Amino acid sequence: MLRLTELTLPLHHPPEALPAAICKRLRITPRELVKHVVARRAHDARDKADIQLVYSVDVNVKDEAAVLARCRKDQRVQRTPDTRYRFVGKAPEGRSGLRPVVVGTGPCGLFAGLILAQMGYRPIILDRGKLVRERTKDTWGLWRRSVLNPESNAQFGEGGAGTFSDGKLYSRIKDLRHLDRKVLTEFVKAGAPEEILTEAHPHIGTFRLVTMVESIRATIEGLGGEYRFGTRVDGVDIATDAGGARRMRGLHLSGGGYLEADRVVLAIGHSARDTFAMLHAAGVYVEAKPFSIGVRIEHPQSWIDQARFGADAGNDILGAAEYHISHHCSNGRTVYSFCMCPGGTVVAATSEEGRVATNGMSQYSRNERNANSGLVVAIDPARDYPGDPLAGIAFQRHWESQAYVAGGSNYRAPAQRLGDFLAGQPSAALGSVIPSYRPGVQPTDLATCLPEFAVTAMREALPVFGRQIPGYDHPDVVMTGVETRTSSPVRFTRGEDFQSLNTTGLFPAGEGAGYAGGILSAAVDGIKVAEAVALSLGDAVRPAA
Repeated sequence: MLRLTELTLPLHHPPEALPAAICKRLRITPRELVKHVVARRAHDARDKADIQLVYSVDVNVKDEAAVLARCRKDQRVQRTPDTRYRFVGKAPEGRSGLRPVVVGTGPCGLFAGLILAQMGYRPIILDRGKLVRERTKDTWGLWRRSVLNPESNAQFGEGGAGTFSDGKLYSRIKDLRHLDRKVLTEFVKAGAPEEILTEAHPHIGTFRLVTMVESIRATIEGLGGEYRFGTRVDGVDIATDAGGARRMRGLHLSGGGYLEADRVVLAIGHSARDTFAMLHAAGVYVEAKPFSIGVRIEHPQSWIDQARFGADAGNDILGAAEYHISHHCSNGRTVYSFCMCPGGTVVAATSEEGRVATNGMSQYSRNERNANSGLVVAIDPARDYPGDPLAGIAFQRHWESQAYVAGGSNYRAPAQRLGDFLAGQPSAALGSVIPSYRPGVQPTDLATCLPEFAVTAMREALPVFGRQIPGYDHPDVVMTGVETRTSSPVRFTRGEDFQSLNTTGLFPAGEGAGYAGGILSAAVDGIKVAEAVALSLGDAVRPAA
């Protein structure tokens, strides 16, 4: 089978245009084309008056060798890559010894647990929160009634923070082993639409993610894995030998329990601040990591569709329009869009009492009134909070507390018209753009809950973005604060064997450990770490080729 890439056709092309383009590229007749399957489809809307679809296609032809010889200088014609996942090994039959432990059930922990279970290692999986449907009720409790459960919310519980998001399934990671394909394939098995295997920018949405997480849990349990919800890790038991070498021995659990463990996957997510502090106090190597701070910005989705797609706004193939923008400011800061959610809502994402943090979420349909995105400013530990690996946490908490007060100290969020923000005046009321944030907003001055450098940079960047996307800087656009959970503020640094630099048997993983940014990259990291755990055990039986 051959893989053809960069096949470009007009948005409104007829079905027969694709096989015709394949034949033209390969210089074959229609009779020589046996079969073709779309491997990937994207769109190019740089010229909104002439939007193009860009295909990668797998084809069977009658004489593959002759075609390859004829097209040998065309890099857009290659053999179709083998994207099948191959396990690094399998647990031996009747294996004894401690079972590996996975802490956290977000995308990283989910796939670490799944791969370990598929290899026969029967992992024990811990999560401080609840099962996904119980957790969903608690999360809606904050959104609808302003009641926060610190252990069960948009950050903590089965599925992790990604459950209440846009469900994006693409990343910029370089994955030569096609581990991302393994993730997408398992998601389809769990109930995701098959189109995620071919769309360039696939997404799922919250409601589908809930049922998929449940399906993967059932698979893991069917393979001998064990889940323990409502179980927080409150301490680590680390043995130190005469030479100072440290190794995992067990975990102290909430409620006074203890779990013996010598292989622990740490997939705790970017908001487990108390766990970060506990690990730091226990001497686990940790360092500060850059992240970003800003707001959620909302526009009517129709504005973004029109700005990006022109007359083709609303086309079913194109769907709801997205954007990615950035600007390097005169104060040395960079302002950029983050986690853009077409046709979605802005939601409460705090996990701590007396604080407000925002995030974006959308369903698979992406048919809500507004588009929203993080509008954030990059920050750097050496410049903004030097000297303490946990100082970024204090930085986040400070501004989230300020936002809580500015919003009325009731989990409503501070919001401001963009025009008022640029003018440096508080908003007394909002305009034509209706905010979607739950449990509600309080018009105010966002400058009171953002660092001055961020306010200055955003005021410079917004008119620039308005020139790039017409309507982006409309005075009635709503900005809601604060966005602080863009990524983990720490990194639990690991070596080439994926284990902590100074604690053998501890495998930091995923977004909370500083090694991923989004559902797909976190899941891929979970696979890599699960493989590293199996290899570290030394008893994995490599499968036959």
